[in-house]
Amino acid sequence: MNTTDWKDALGKAFGLPEPEETAPQQPEEPASRGDALAQQGKTRLDIILERKGRAGKQATIVTGFTCDEEALRQVASTLKRALGVGGSARGGEILVQGDWRQRVLDQLTAMGFKARII
Repeated sequence: MNTTDWKDALGKAFGLPEPEETAPQQPEEPASRGDALAQQGKTRLDIILERKGRAGKQATIVTGFTCDEEALRQVASTLKRALGVGGSARGGEILVQGDWRQRVLDQLTAMGFKARII
């Protein structure tokens, strides 16, 4: 099996100097938006009660996260498990089913986040 690169073969055919071997460059990781745990205490989260578009049902929304989606899902999972309710996490927001503003505030402050009820 011939392992000669076509550029090397073409360079030899026309008498061009061989390129120097360089260390393969590692692709840089894209700058992540940050870990949720690293965000604790640095930014303030807003807790909102929302009823619109939910057939009259209430939902507690937590906004202000600047972390990536995986870290957001972990915080949401911890929060939902502590409250014993359903919800979701996407687009920098955590949605908790029902009016749990005060308990969400208590849980977030216990986790080390700064939050306020709007």
